[in-house]
Amino acid sequence: MGQNRPLLFLGAAIGIALVTTVLIYQWLAGQQGSEPEAIPVVEVVGSQIAIASDDVPWGTPLTDEFIRLVSYPEDTLPVGHFTKAEDLKGRVVLANLKKNEPIMESKLAPIDVTTGGVSAVMDPQKRAMSVKVNEVVGLPGFVKPGDRVDVMVTFARPGRTKDPQITKVVLENARVLATGTQMERVDDEEEPKAVKVITLEVTLEEAEKLAMAENGGQIRLALRSPLNAEIQKTRGAKFSDLTRSYQLAPKRGTGVRVEVIKGKDKAVRRF
Repeated sequence: MGQNRPLLFLGAAIGIALVTTVLIYQWLAGQQGSEPEAIPVVEVVGSQIAIASDDVPWGTPLTDEFIRLVSYPEDTLPVGHFTKAEDLKGRVVLANLKKNEPIMESKLAPIDVTTGGVSAVMDPQKRAMSVKVNEVVGLPGFVKPGDRVDVMVTFARPGRTKDPQITKVVLENARVLATGTQMERVDDEEEPKAVKVITLEVTLEEAEKLAMAENGGQIRLALRSPLNAEIQKTRGAKFSDLTRSYQLAPKRGTGVRVEVIKGKDKAVRRF
């Protein structure tokens, strides 16, 4: 009996393993046959609003190719949105629109403005004036429509033997309306060359200054940060100001006062 005890334990273990295997198989078979648990569907309640189907530059009249309707949550609808593409056709964009950005009334010109281009985005009280600049002056690759620039001009001062030239800021915080090139003949050259042109938005008085600067001197632009609209008055820069910028400061005395006496004579020396 004692010799058969290990065989009895082995047989019991095999029996338990077989029963467990059968039970697991039946449970798995039951799981495969049952229907999967339904996943709850969350329905978002929203409205159809118009968005830009692609990047749209300012001054562009809207057409069907630029407009797309999408569903938008009711509680986050932007102010001034549009629900019909028909209401947007022909409206002129005042500010650049990015792809998938909602089209809002605040970024569109008034309804009676139907002509695109620079005139559509201008301040009604200002003028658009173009000036010719070279590639260096025009900050190639940096100045683009919508930027703000300062305009400086270097010109000669007749009758001045000392500091015959001066550089002065004549316009500050001027808005760039457009950049481009135009073909122009220089002197007696037969073939016209491309000339860089930048169009600025200016008041009538600023237009007069800009015309004088273009005819009487060399223009240079300084790109401004959009966060800085401060106007600063300057006296201009002369050549003597430039040379003084690289001079060492004069040595100052130590403040020592020495009285020198020679017989009846007295003198004071300062060091």
